[in-house]
Amino acid sequence: MAKKKVLARQVITLECTEQRESGVPGMSRYSTLKNRKNTPKRLELRKYNPYLRRVTLHREVK
Repeated sequence: MAKKKVLARQVITLECTEQRESGVPGMSRYSTLKNRKNTPKRLELRKYNPYLRRVTLHREVK
């Protein structure tokens, strides 16, 4: 039986950083893939938040 290959890409969730402080109900979350060999640290991207209706900083959550 062959060994399972360890995949470098993994699915991560990005969550808005400004949503909790604003008090607006709901939570803006995106899911994406990242290569954990190239980017071992937590990912930060600017994405659109439909609840706040603007582009905000989204950070990786575990």
